[in-house]
Amino acid sequence: MRCSPNNSSNSEQIRRKFSVSSAAFKDNLTSFWFLLPIVVIFIVLTLIPLTQSIFYSFTDFNGYDLNFHFIGLQKYQQVFSDTSLLSALIFTLMYSFIVTIVVTCLAIPLAVVLNQAMIGKSFLRSLFFFLGVPAQAVIGLIWQYIFSPLDSGVANQVLHTFGLPSIQWLSQDNWARFCVMFVAVWMQVGWHATLYIAWLQAIPADLYEQARVDGANGLQRFVHITLPQLIPGMVVSTFLLMTTALKIYDLPYTLTAGGPGHSTNTITQAIIMRGMGQSDVGLASALSTLFTIACVIVIAIQMKVSSTVARRFQ
Repeated sequence: MRCSPNNSSNSEQIRRKFSVSSAAFKDNLTSFWFLLPIVVIFIVLTLIPLTQSIFYSFTDFNGYDLNFHFIGLQKYQQVFSDTSLLSALIFTLMYSFIVTIVVTCLAIPLAVVLNQAMIGKSFLRSLFFFLGVPAQAVIGLIWQYIFSPLDSGVANQVLHTFGLPSIQWLSQDNWARFCVMFVAVWMQVGWHATLYIAWLQAIPADLYEQARVDGANGLQRFVHITLPQLIPGMVVSTFLLMTTALKIYDLPYTLTAGGPGHSTNTITQAIIMRGMGQSDVGLASALSTLFTIACVIVIAIQMKVSSTVARRFQ
């Protein structure tokens, strides 16, 4: 019995579809095995702790005694009634926005300068980059000595050189906040300038040559060529700055220990002190849950604004 041409053609199509499906399945399976370790790490280190934190926020768990009780929203009410916790939240958000804006405004011009042909360019790039390489705790201790309230402090000695009186840098609320933000900017501006240098070098030189031929000056070239081309890089840089700033802990802790009072206390420090120092895991969990929600909202707003600006300059 002979097979008709139609049957033979259908069989061939089925074999081809099967082979294509089999190849696609193998590719998907390979991708799955590559992604599996990342998924497992995310579940173990992020998803499970987050779920536990939300669960403990509705209890009076102290971290040791497993005979804890469900107490509803009492810990959340305690968060909003504790002025020191609200102060930590406000300072953390203020710190995050100010440091992100100032670092961005300083890193871009610095990158433009360091991207020019100049003597010692490589040395200057390395110098600014390595300012933020040491651990934040080490940097905090160094600047604690510089901002020492005693007359022997480096900052006060500089003031004395110009005939100015000493300042209690770390003993007054506003000056302590300024010092923490100043050191954070000093520490990160070089690293982000290095990122912007990489993005500057990716801009085609033909754009600048054409602008020069058209008579554009340096400021016009910066506004109409450099800035629009840097928008994708700014999105990445500001995202990194914001996420790093929101979880800041080491720098203010070593520089001011959260003081004076609670003026430079951060949410991360408050969570650790409530959970480990005071054995109130329920309160620490409630605070971390609220802070996670606040971080998601802040990052979502930041990404929305960044994408809107990026579309506008496209």
